[in-house]
Amino acid sequence: MTEEISFPSILERLADDDRPFPASYLYRFSDLEPRQINEFSQNWPKVTQKRKHTFLEDLVDLVDIDTLVSFEDLARSLLDNPDSQVRRLSIRLLWDCEDSKLIPTLVNILNTDADTGVRAAAATGLGKFIYLGEIEEISEDMLNEVEEQLLAATRSASGILIRRRALEALGFSSRPEVPPLIESAYARKETDWKVSALFAMGVSCDKQWEKQVLANLTHQDEDIRKEAIRAAGKIPLNSARPMLLDLLEDEEDEEIQQAIIWSLSEIGGEGVRERLEELLASELDEEQEEFLEEALDNLDFNEGISLFELIDLDEDYNEGDE
Repeated sequence: MTEEISFPSILERLADDDRPFPASYLYRFSDLEPRQINEFSQNWPKVTQKRKHTFLEDLVDLVDIDTLVSFEDLARSLLDNPDSQVRRLSIRLLWDCEDSKLIPTLVNILNTDADTGVRAAAATGLGKFIYLGEIEEISEDMLNEVEEQLLAATRSASGILIRRRALEALGFSSRPEVPPLIESAYARKETDWKVSALFAMGVSCDKQWEKQVLANLTHQDEDIRKEAIRAAGKIPLNSARPMLLDLLEDEEDEEIQQAIIWSLSEIGGEGVRERLEELLASELDEEQEEFLEEALDNLDFNEGISLFELIDLDEDYNEGDE
């Protein structure tokens, strides 16, 4: 059996710009112990700026595809790094963090960081805590604080990107001030604002946005079309199913195709399983096949929830007759 390489040796390899850094080593940075964080911090100045950025970007890609890894401790250690790209990517690694102790840190970054991209990343990260507040996983006071900070950012932040990300994060909120903000962004001529509005509509999971989402499923702008497709699945809109099935036949952009497939797996219903199974049986590369299998698993999960809700409603109805 090959002896496992030590963590200090991995850190030395990270600092060696003359040799590639093996992707398999990335997993060793998950759930670091305090001693390892200290070793990492001491080694980090030896790493070139380009490799720092590439390393963190690779960690972001990994955390997006593997839910079992966590780089939260590493990311927290880099939040005050002088390199704005390092700070931004570190915040990105914390977007799924549910530790409410992170809230004051993100709020401070949102309000004071010198870099617009970093502040915008913090706004996005705060959206997670609005969601947690809505499902009562954090206190009402904490939720209110996050909402107030993001509402203030939509009104006064100097950078457009910060205002857009704050609006997107507020999409999770049930505050009465939010729908008018979404409507205002949607009405703007700029594509980016319409995209942000559609994102906020999607994460709100509110069918009040059905008309706007359906109207953009075939928009000529790819970014707007893609965000509307995603929103249709997040809400989810049964009325979007026929159009999405039709779009799946004609769409050539692979990213938008995947957005359609995933939204259909969220919506479910007539014709969806059959179409996804047809696609799975066609000639696909390994990555496409894996994605379709995940979509079918997601469809199973969502149809299971729908069936449970129907059974529950039926039981409630029968109890009411007794």
